[in-house]
Amino acid sequence: MLADGPGKTIARGQDPLQWFEPLLSQSDIRVANLECAVANVGEPEPDKPWTFRAHPRTLKVLRRHIDAVGLANNHSGDFGPAAFAQMLTLLKENGVAYFGGGNDLEQAHQPLILERRGLRIAFLGYNEFFPRSFEANFNKPGIAWSEDEQVVYDVRNARQLYHADIVIAMMHWGWEHEPLASARQRQLARLLIDSGADAVVGAHPHVVQDVEAYHGKPIVYSLGNFVFDGFKSLPTTTGWMLQLDVDRNGARGWRIFEARLDQHGTPRPVSVQPTRCWNRDAEADQRGCAGPP
Repeated sequence: MLADGPGKTIARGQDPLQWFEPLLSQSDIRVANLECAVANVGEPEPDKPWTFRAHPRTLKVLRRHIDAVGLANNHSGDFGPAAFAQMLTLLKENGVAYFGGGNDLEQAHQPLILERRGLRIAFLGYNEFFPRSFEANFNKPGIAWSEDEQVVYDVRNARQLYHADIVIAMMHWGWEHEPLASARQRQLARLLIDSGADAVVGAHPHVVQDVEAYHGKPIVYSLGNFVFDGFKSLPTTTGWMLQLDVDRNGARGWRIFEARLDQHGTPRPVSVQPTRCWNRDAEADQRGCAGPP
């Protein structure tokens, strides 16, 4: 979320992601959930108590660290379709790819395909937390809404039509401040993997949630807050950075690095070592994290 505290940090010439630059720079693809509009047009949604719009200058900092952003959430449409459309243009101009949103319904559901080291990796994103008015339509820019039948179709399409080797689904779901995933989250996560997703990564609850491996594929239900101000409790000022290793057979392993947010919404690493990790082949795990957490 690049408005408010993080936006002011950037306006002062500082970088809210600087403390995680060493981790980010060693990754082939860096992906984040962009929980705000980035624009200088539009009006705030009248029925929402919290609306976020970041200045376009924030994208110069974002592109330094992030290759692609998911837009399917309950804040990217806070300032209406015009601001959302401008954000899409600004992201393209700044070299930041996006998924889970588009200029129309078809674009919003298209996977983002990024190729690295001979692998075609597809990213899909969906929101299922109100307001649904942010959803794209055939003639309106907006986000991808989570409907089970459509989600299954999109995941299968990513492999069959777009020839993806790896499919990663990023979900905006669950209830705020709940430390454990809901039955709905678990049902949908399993459906995504049964349909062909290799990993499911979630956001929205503002706290971290549980992690599991389903058929050997990781589900991280909520990464919590990462760059986001306005929170004071330990659970809401704790966030995770997920480092995922993939190969042609799916997820090979993952590591979670824990962050603490200051009053400005800037995260700092708790440790240079991962807090939790898992490897598909326990014998190959050099950090001694054997099996699911």
